[in-house]
Amino acid sequence: MLQRTSSVANIHIDTIAFSSIFEIGDSCLIQGFSRALAVQREAEYFDAHEGNFAAYPIFSEPIPLLPIDEVITIQTTQLNPIIKVQNIDIIGVSSSSVVHIGNSGNISMEARVKHIRQVYPKNRTSQG
Repeated sequence: MLQRTSSVANIHIDTIAFSSIFEIGDSCLIQGFSRALAVQREAEYFDAHEGNFAAYPIFSEPIPLLPIDEVITIQTTQLNPIIKVQNIDIIGVSSSSVVHIGNSGNISMEARVKHIRQVYPKNRTSQG
């Protein structure tokens, strides 16, 4: 892993939500995972039995990770191994996202979202 020093004078984050992380310093492993059901309905309706991720295959299907079989040759010269940033301004960090200042060993991030749209049939009138 490349070793560099990160220098940030000022950082401002308005909102960090839903299992997100703000990390300062080096880390060996960052592993983020998020899943969500996004239901859009034409009528307001809530069913207390909704939200079963197992009912949707998208949440259990394996993600194909193809092996990298290319030979990659990298030569780097770090004349100044310090990354200097004056200001970082972030509006929001959400849904298992990570803001990380520092060195990272391994990073694995996964997000799965099932979008469902429920609308009335075209021939239905607004009176029911």
